[in-house]
Amino acid sequence: MEGGKPSLTLVYQAVQALYHDPDPSGKERASLWLGELQRSMFAWEISDQLLQLKQDVESCYFAAQTMKMKIQTSFYELPPETHNALRDSLLTHIQNLKDLSPIIVTQLALAIADLALQMASWKGCVHTLIEKYNEDVGSMPFLIEILTVLPEEVHSRSLRIGANRRTEIIEDLAFYSNTVVALLTSCVEKAGGDEKMLIKVFRCLGSWFNLGVLDSNFMASNQLLMVLFQILQRDETSTNLHEAASDCVCSALYAIENVDTNVALALQLFQGVLTLETAYHMAVAREDLDKVLNYCRIFTELCETFLETTVRTPGQGMGDLRTLELLLICAGHPQYEVVEISFNFWYRLGEHLYKINDANLHGVFRPYIQRLLHCLARHCQLDPDHEGIPEETDDFGEFRMRVSDLVKDVIFLVGSMECFSQLYSTLKDGNPPWEVTEAVLFIMASIAKSVDPENNPTVAEVLQQVVLLPESVHLAVRYTSIELVGEMSEVVDRNPRFLDPVLNYLMKGLREKPLASAAAKAIHNICSVCRDHMAQHFQGLLDIARSLDSFALSTEAAVGLLKGTALVLARLPLEKIAECLSDLCAVQVLALKKLLAERSRNGKSADPTAWLDRLAVIFRHTNPIVENGQTHPCQKVIQEIWPVLSETLNAHQADNRIVERCCRCLRFAVRCVGKGSASLLQPLVTQMVSVYQVYPHSCFLYLGSILVDEYGMEEGCRQGLLDMLQALCMPTFQLLEQPNSLRNHPDTVDDLFRLATRFVQRSPVTLLGSSIVVHIIQCAIAATSLDHRDANCSVMKFIRDLIHTGVGNDHEEDFALRKRLICQAMEQNGQQLINQLLHSCCFCLPPYTLPDVAEVLWEVMLFDRPMFCRWLENALKGLPKQTAGGAVTVTHKQLTEFHKQVTSAEECKQVCWAIREFTRLYR
Repeated sequence: MEGGKPSLTLVYQAVQALYHDPDPSGKERASLWLGELQRSMFAWEISDQLLQLKQDVESCYFAAQTMKMKIQTSFYELPPETHNALRDSLLTHIQNLKDLSPIIVTQLALAIADLALQMASWKGCVHTLIEKYNEDVGSMPFLIEILTVLPEEVHSRSLRIGANRRTEIIEDLAFYSNTVVALLTSCVEKAGGDEKMLIKVFRCLGSWFNLGVLDSNFMASNQLLMVLFQILQRDETSTNLHEAASDCVCSALYAIENVDTNVALALQLFQGVLTLETAYHMAVAREDLDKVLNYCRIFTELCETFLETTVRTPGQGMGDLRTLELLLICAGHPQYEVVEISFNFWYRLGEHLYKINDANLHGVFRPYIQRLLHCLARHCQLDPDHEGIPEETDDFGEFRMRVSDLVKDVIFLVGSMECFSQLYSTLKDGNPPWEVTEAVLFIMASIAKSVDPENNPTVAEVLQQVVLLPESVHLAVRYTSIELVGEMSEVVDRNPRFLDPVLNYLMKGLREKPLASAAAKAIHNICSVCRDHMAQHFQGLLDIARSLDSFALSTEAAVGLLKGTALVLARLPLEKIAECLSDLCAVQVLALKKLLAERSRNGKSADPTAWLDRLAVIFRHTNPIVENGQTHPCQKVIQEIWPVLSETLNAHQADNRIVERCCRCLRFAVRCVGKGSASLLQPLVTQMVSVYQVYPHSCFLYLGSILVDEYGMEEGCRQGLLDMLQALCMPTFQLLEQPNSLRNHPDTVDDLFRLATRFVQRSPVTLLGSSIVVHIIQCAIAATSLDHRDANCSVMKFIRDLIHTGVGNDHEEDFALRKRLICQAMEQNGQQLINQLLHSCCFCLPPYTLPDVAEVLWEVMLFDRPMFCRWLENALKGLPKQTAGGAVTVTHKQLTEFHKQVTSAEECKQVCWAIREFTRLYR
């Protein structure tokens, strides 16, 4: 912080401004200034003074929060000899401030817990805290708060205490867990009717269950369990206490996931939960939704915990199928939020049974799934007074989508065809109200794709009846019937006689505003599946495409229709494709020309992205089969359209979003005709490079990678493509050399290394022999620490593919040259690369990136194992061996073990496992 330590008065003023300044910009300035203070060394002392002075809630909260943050992220700033003083000071503060505000107590409790986890010299912290405070009733609330957050913080992402210290702590907490339970039991005995205290106790107990350190035999006979179930059985229990008790039971159930090793506790919980059925019915009778949801959570957690037992021994012991009955009782509740809680269990049950694939077992569970599907169909019904089409984006719409997904996953247990026929017969034989019809059609649409379309009279009859629905039926029924027809496109493909009536039915929908988008989506589905049959209807599709904007379509539906049209277009005879493609593109090209003319007149124009997206989808999906030697039928059309795209790109070159859409359109155009786009190469590259110098949009790098992919193997194009790469790299490196710019521009990093990787794949010697390669490798090494999924993946792929060009096939003509060039690159950068990769794995990258890092290490090792062994040894020597709190991060034995595991690995996945285990020591 510039200007030295600020005065307390100034800090007070900033905190007051943060909470009370009526001017938002004042609040913003205060927030930035206080953030800077929190990052400085002065924060330790100032927080301590603010807590001592206890002037008001706001300043104490800021100070407590700062203390917690500093301990979490900057504990290394304090010399070890100050740790004891910090601990004593925090305990004094929490004692003095215990009545000021619960949120301050929580922040200080977190600070104390985080300190205890990092401070290796504070042995048996649980024991010392209980000894110090358990006699004082006034200290009990904050003592329990510390004991609640301590187990929660053990796996906190904010603390990098490492696997060794974490194991030590968990063993320590397990050792003292019975003492904690005894403390909580005595609190309950003394609490009487003190609800706040009971809530604290249950939260604390749940936290210890979650960490998995409680002795399950000790807990099975502990009276806290009895108290929990008594509270949940009592009708008069308040909402807050009910929720805390429910959370605690769910944590206990989660903790005994391995039922066989926790039999006594499992049995107690199993029997306890089964006693709650009456209490559930009472909550339903009282219309107490909060309690109903809590019971459903408990029943679901019970089923999840005993899932394997239930599947292994259904109906016996703790495989008792009454657990499923409880969930089906909840599924019968009128509010859909209740049944939704159990969805994950039904998914998992379906998955288990699918893997086991035992017909007898399926027979046991089939009736339960049938009843569930019956409930779900009822829950999907819209209100009888609903007007218009079903909403898809509100909560209920999202619920219906989740139902659709669940039905698809469990339908195999009932049989798609059987279910489809049963649903249809309820419509055919009865005369249900519209909302029942609509819900049944909705469920039928969910399973239509899994019904066998071959020689299936029921399916054919359904299709026949649906397209005959009169226009007088409720709009929602028509909407869902259109969706059902779209899902039955396989049936149409096998029964082409239905194609005309189906298209007529969908065309009617297309002309009505509320149904247009659904009808367009269904037509898109039919085009995708019935491409050959649809060729005869291409003229009709073209007519729709020409007047697309006369229909009330969402952007997505319009693009979908064009996709369907392009898929059919690709099946026409080659000689017709060019003319039809030209017709299909004409509307969009004309619109772009109009916008350009308007821009040259007025200096501004409307947004061209809709038209660019439409062209992109046409190019993307027009992929006719072209024999070698034949001219690509789309080549001429794309050459004609290029000037308009080029002008649009120039006109909007400052707007990243529009430039991105232009590049996307060009990318699909190039992909569409492949080598047939050669005449565009020169002007396109020239324009890309010239705009990129002024506006470095990363999509140009991506487009460059497409060009290298298409033309990199062509001898005559290589030098030009290398010139392009060098011209694009200069502004890119300037951008990425700014402070924090790798983190601020992940798209640029991603696209730069996609481009470099394409070069490695298509023309490695061109790249390796150039002067730019050194800078690209240096940039890649710096970017290995970037915590961004796509960007990091591209960087790792580049390094891996680069090294791989030097490993491999002696028979390839330029292999010796490639190997020599890689050798030079590795001599210069190998040690730095391994250092950086190891550092990034331990301190910067999330676990999901480790397989990519392992592949790079594996390639380096394949390339030169002896050198790699030395580089890895040197890199390991440079890692810290102790935490700031004095705990051992990594032992000498662990370092040598890791080195041996990696260097003796026989396949890449062994390297990956070794890194995964090793980096846990630093997490």
